[in-house]
Amino acid sequence: MDIQPIFSFLKELKENNNKEWFAANKKRFDACRVTFAELVDELISHLATQDEAFEGLTPKECIFRIYRDVRFSKDKTPYKTSFSACIAPGGRKSSQAIRYFHLEPGNTILAGGIYQPDADRLKKIRQEIDYNADGLKAVLEDKAFKAYFDGLNGDKLKRPPKGYDAEHPDVELLKFKSYTVFYNVKDDDVLSSGFIGKTQEVFDRLSPFNAYLNEAIAE
Repeated sequence: MDIQPIFSFLKELKENNNKEWFAANKKRFDACRVTFAELVDELISHLATQDEAFEGLTPKECIFRIYRDVRFSKDKTPYKTSFSACIAPGGRKSSQAIRYFHLEPGNTILAGGIYQPDADRLKKIRQEIDYNADGLKAVLEDKAFKAYFDGLNGDKLKRPPKGYDAEHPDVELLKFKSYTVFYNVKDDDVLSSGFIGKTQEVFDRLSPFNAYLNEAIAE
């Protein structure tokens, strides 16, 4: 599957982020969207072979719109300069841990976990860490996992969350506001013939991490 046309389109869009240019290049966008949907469908199919919860999931349920919501943003450019998808049972509206697929020249990201969970889910994740931090540590320190992920990413509280002491042995894990991990892919690798296989492998390595989070929020 040729990703180069997507990269070419996105690079030009970044330099011409306006409605006039986009309208003139709408057919190119439509072709890129079809290719991206095919990529997402291939990833869904792979995940469905391992977890029946992914069966029946469609790319349409997972892919984010390219149109930006500029109502509350100082940046009024109308379009995102990436194609992205949230792959999880329930698609982009899922409350479960996700696999995030972000395709963008110079910033392609494969990620997993739960980003900015609501208060109820965040409380449950912290309770699970309090009860079973060793389970999360085992995932984060696993050699196969560390081949792609450097540990948890994102903002942390400056002080321990309410209900937890500063001397808690796992206080630094408890301080996270999101429980996510990221892997950045170089452009040359994205454009190589092995990109989809590599993405499938990275998403496979996310399974224990997502399973830990899903078990936590299910309780």
